[in-house]
Parts: sequence; structure tokens; C-alpha cells
Amino acid sequence: MTSPIVKARSTIAFVAALLVATLLAVWIERQSAVGEREAAKHRPGRVAVVQSSPDLPSLPAPRALTDREREWAVIAWRYFERNTDAQTGLVNSVQDYPAATMWDTASYLLALIAAQKIDVIDTAQFNARMDQALRSLARMPLYRDVLPNKSYDTSSLAMADYSGKPAPNGIGWSALDIGRLLVALDIVALQYPEHAEAVTRVVSRYDLPRVRSHGSLVGTSLAADGSARELQEGRLGYEQYAAAGYALYGIDMRDALDYRPHLSWVDVYGIHVPVDDRDPKEFGARNFVVSEPYVLDGLEFGWDSVTQELAWRVYRAQQERFRKTGVPTAVTEDHLDRAPYFAYNAVYSDGRAWNTITENGESLPELRTLSVKAAFGWHALYQSEYSTRLIDAVAGLNDPERGWYAGKYEAGGAPNRSLNANTNAVVLESLAYMAQGRLLGLRKGGGN
Repeated sequence: MTSPIVKARSTIAFVAALLVATLLAVWIERQSAVGEREAAKHRPGRVAVVQSSPDLPSLPAPRALTDREREWAVIAWRYFERNTDAQTGLVNSVQDYPAATMWDTASYLLALIAAQKIDVIDTAQFNARMDQALRSLARMPLYRDVLPNKSYDTSSLAMADYSGKPAPNGIGWSALDIGRLLVALDIVALQYPEHAEAVTRVVSRYDLPRVRSHGSLVGTSLAADGSARELQEGRLGYEQYAAAGYALYGIDMRDALDYRPHLSWVDVYGIHVPVDDRDPKEFGARNFVVSEPYVLDGLEFGWDSVTQELAWRVYRAQQERFRKTGVPTAVTEDHLDRAPYFAYNAVYSDGRAWNTITENGESLPELRTLSVKAAFGWHALYQSEYSTRLIDAVAGLNDPERGWYAGKYEAGGAPNRSLNANTNAVVLESLAYMAQGRLLGLRKGGGN
């Protein structure tokens, strides 16, 4: 049994981390509004401070879900009912595929929170599922005893590679994936204090400062000879979203949280869309302008003045494509139901607008997809005429007994029948946001 002193220390640690995170958020907000003239001297040709769009809309207030929306939430939850391992309580990343990344696992925890908030599941089921998942997270092996491996077998908790095959020594860690996991764990600890001690047992095993080097997020991967190498992770949008997760735990992420150092712009249908200016040839990773990091930031943290503006431009470009072409457009990264099984449907990537591209740079325009999770996310955040059109376009893309599909292909209109945790989690998060606001707000019932 845990002593009152240990419990008190855990509470103090969480409060201290929150104070640090609050001060950090205030610092970033202030910094985004100063220094334009000085920054321009060092970064000629770039806009140093984001200017507000004159058409930036007000965000909708929470409201009760309609019966149809509640049915959508139940469908999304069915994915998790069907794909939870009975022994570990963890969820498969894709239908019938017994492996998951930390990003996928975070998606499950956030789906669980969202489902409880909007009464898709009751408190007893929530507590049982959360307790089992946290117990598994606390006992799974870590990569080199430092941080979670990139992928795990959801049945055995053994480290795996991205194909689901056993990897006894691991394949490295993803700073982005762990950042998302920390967002989910922070919500659990603060809004469900009965699980705070279990969260502490999970996070206390992690050497979180290892993900930070010279102000950047750092992950690891394996070289051809099996040796580990560190590499900078994250591009505009994803980098700041993940960094905010670490900031919640008191890790100094001021540099990674700051959009300005690598912020540039590209014209898409007359809209200045934010892009990351880091050259893939130099930094080893491509830059994808997609909906997901901006949607997640809004649903979970609530946008600040900078992220609200950047998100609006990414959304507006998609709206403008529809206006110009008549093609409903909501693009992001997505699982596919055919080879290569995963692609980035980007507003902009590799010098091209509306590029559908793999991590390795292969262009696949024939697989461009209208994304269910992007449509739900944007609709929750704006509830506009265009977002309603998006929802109408994806409303039938589900199996009522198995969950929501990833989307549908623009070419031919066939459903992208991939059933996966991330799509169904974002559907649930979106509906919870519509009903109660950002997930890092109050818990259902009014308690913090």
C-alpha cells in the first residue's frame, strides 16, 4: 500500500509540472508577438510574426450532440471494443493487426476518455479499461531501458518492428509518438485522479530529457549495421504538438514549441499556407502540410492565437480547393486498405500542392483520399457550411459493427476500408469536443 507521503509527493510533482508548463505557455505566447523587426534581419524573406486573417472565424461553443452524432460515436467505439486484447488491455493499431505504436496507444487512451465524457461507456467500464492499459504500460520493456520502443505486440507487450515482427532489442524510440502519449497521460492524471498514481508509475520509468537535444526533439532509429543513431524529429505542426506533451511534464521545450525558426509560406490557391523550411536532403525527413497536428492541437489543447491562425490557413486551402474543383477536400496522413498501406495526403509536400506521398518520397496521386478523421476534426472545430459538407461526404463511410473507415479515394470514389485506431479515436475526440470543448479542460461532471 502506498503511504500518504508518497501520494503527496506524486501530487506535488504533478502540480509543479503544471506550473512549469503554464509559465512556458505564457512565455511562448509573449514571444510570438515581439521581435518582428529583429527576426527579419536574420531571416530575410520570412514572416516572423503570424498576422491574423481578416476572415478568421470565432470558434463554436459546446453543444449537446444530436442523436445522429451519438450514433457516430457508438460506431467509433465499436472499433475499440473489437480490437482490445483481453490480456493486456491495449488496442491494435489496425483491425486484426496485433501491434501498436505509442501514437496508436495514446489514441486509444484519448478515445477512452472521449467515450466516457459523452457517455458512450460508463464510469465502471472506463476505470476497468484505463486501469488495465496503465498496468500494461507500466510493465512493458523499454528500448535500452530508456524510453518506449516504437512498436509493441499488443498481446505479449514484447517490442516489435513496424511490420509487427518481434524485435527483442527494439528499433528505437519516436519522440513524436511519446509526446502524444504524454498528452493522453496528463489528461488522465489531472481529470481522473484515481488513476494519477498509475500514470506516475508509467512516466517515472521514462528518461524524458533524452528526447531533447539543442532545443529539438530527438528520436532514434537503427542504421543498416544495427547501430542506433539519433535524429531530429518533427516538422511544423507535429513538432509543436508533441513538444507540448513534454512541456506538460516540465521538460523545457521552448525551442521546439516555437513555430518561428522554421516557418515559411507557400501560396496555395491564393492562401499563404504555413510550411516548414527545413530541407529534407539536409535534415533527413520530409515536410508534410496535413490537417492532423492542427486538428489534434485544437481538440486537445485548444488553439492559441498562433495555432488558430495556422490551422485556419491549412483548412482554408482545402476549402478553396473544393470551391475551385468541386472535390470535397480534407487531407491528412492515413492508413490505406492497399499497398503501401500508409500515405500522407498533403496540402503541400515536396514542392507540390495536393501531393499524396509516402515517407520515402513516392508520389501516389491515384490514392489521394478524403479523410474521415480530418473531416470530423475540422467540423468539430469550425462547424461551418464547408465542414458540414465534409461530414455529409463521409457520413456513410463506416461499418456499424466495426467502426469508421479511413476515408474514400478521390479517383473512383471507392471507400478506403482501412479500420484503424487513429481514425476512430479522432472521431470520438471530435464529438467530445463538440459536446464539452477541449479535452484538456474539465472532466465530465465538472471536476478538474
